[in-house]
Amino acid sequence: MTGRASRTKGRLRGAEAVTEQVDGGVAELVPDPDRPRARTLLIDGAPQSHVDPDEPTYLDFAYQRRLGHIADLAAPPGRPVQALHLGGGAFTLARYVAATRPRSTQQIVELDARLVQFVRRELPLESGWRIRVRGGDARAGLAKVHDDWADLVIVDVFSGARTPAHLTSTEFMAEVRRAMRPGGCCALNLADGPPLAHLRAQIATVRAVFPELCLVADPAVLRGRRFGNAVLLASERELPVAELTRRAASDPHPGRVEHDRALADFTGGAAPVTDASAQPSPAPPERVFE
Repeated sequence: MTGRASRTKGRLRGAEAVTEQVDGGVAELVPDPDRPRARTLLIDGAPQSHVDPDEPTYLDFAYQRRLGHIADLAAPPGRPVQALHLGGGAFTLARYVAATRPRSTQQIVELDARLVQFVRRELPLESGWRIRVRGGDARAGLAKVHDDWADLVIVDVFSGARTPAHLTSTEFMAEVRRAMRPGGCCALNLADGPPLAHLRAQIATVRAVFPELCLVADPAVLRGRRFGNAVLLASERELPVAELTRRAASDPHPGRVEHDRALADFTGGAAPVTDASAQPSPAPPERVFE
């Protein structure tokens, strides 16, 4: 594989897929058979994100819809926000915020420079959107963000389908809080499977830094029946739990929201993670993405 894109017949109804070697592996943009210009981004076969350039408010993946709900509830409808995205992918959530909250100012920090180039070429951002893409490590990029800058921080970083260890600690979360405005919120996309030790530890870690948090995920994931994504929302202020619960329940793949006592019971006796004890998130089981 070279650094140049190659076009091959995709798996979906004969449409063309586009592949390219990026820093993190082989990136592939696979056409959506139901949406003419929509594409799913895969890295080494693992689905990362879905984008429809004709309708950036459309969120196909369940975890992306949950992040979209949080973006909707981060401020009054339509009000511009300052959003920080740690992890770029195909810029799906940045596109969503730009479309739903015009005049928002956004920063994306993405380590994989060749992936950024690939996405920008194949799925360019609209002119006029106030989105700045920075190359580099998420934690290093976070350190460059001014104090009290972000209304919304979205942490969605995976390397080889695993969240790097240095993005799982209380020290990292303290940096996230430093960059957030008072009353802002942070959403983390977490991936885990039975026995959910990583997820429980991440809840304890975030709780050590933020007083308010809730978790939304597929009930089967929360019961430890399968590997999947969970979105953890945290803030200094009271969270819109009732509205998030209503929205998650009405999704095509309904999610359940845990908070307060139920979330504490779910977390059990898990201890917060520090830089000294941090480990990457668990690798997904073989063939989980087939």
